[in-house]
Amino acid sequence: MQHTLVMTIIGPDRPGLVERVAALVAAHGGNWLESRMAHLGGQFAGILRVAIPAGQQPALVAALRQLEEAGLQVVVQTESAGSPSAVAGRLMHLELVGHDRPGIVRDISRALASHGVNVEELETGCESAPMSGEVLFRAQAQICVPAECDLTALRATLEKIASDLIVDLTLREV
Repeated sequence: MQHTLVMTIIGPDRPGLVERVAALVAAHGGNWLESRMAHLGGQFAGILRVAIPAGQQPALVAALRQLEEAGLQVVVQTESAGSPSAVAGRLMHLELVGHDRPGIVRDISRALASHGVNVEELETGCESAPMSGEVLFRAQAQICVPAECDLTALRATLEKIASDLIVDLTLREV
């Protein structure tokens, strides 16, 4: 029987971190299913999901905990059969760009939550505007809009926030 583990790893970035984790997963008969990893502010941050034979799970978790001696913080969660599944709905892509300012993510995520929308993936970043050199904030998200959500009302809410924040916001079906 296979178990699924979801883990986060964070620590000072350096070459070989992904290889160390991958070697431990493979050494315990695990299968690397999916991951997102990045270099953020000098730190390595990653989240991954692996399948592991049930008997190997305790040994893998113990081996991953030993990475803490190398300065990595590891949090491991077991995906259980009783876990709530994803909400049924339509997948949509949200894209936002505008001058950077505090509160953009808070305002947009609050509006999405108020309509019962789940943020499935979110990627954000800041960059220099091509002509002015001002700092632009960019966000891309994949969201799941529940079937009972009034899409017209959701769009109106997001457009109002985009107008208030003076950002361009696009919402489209995937």
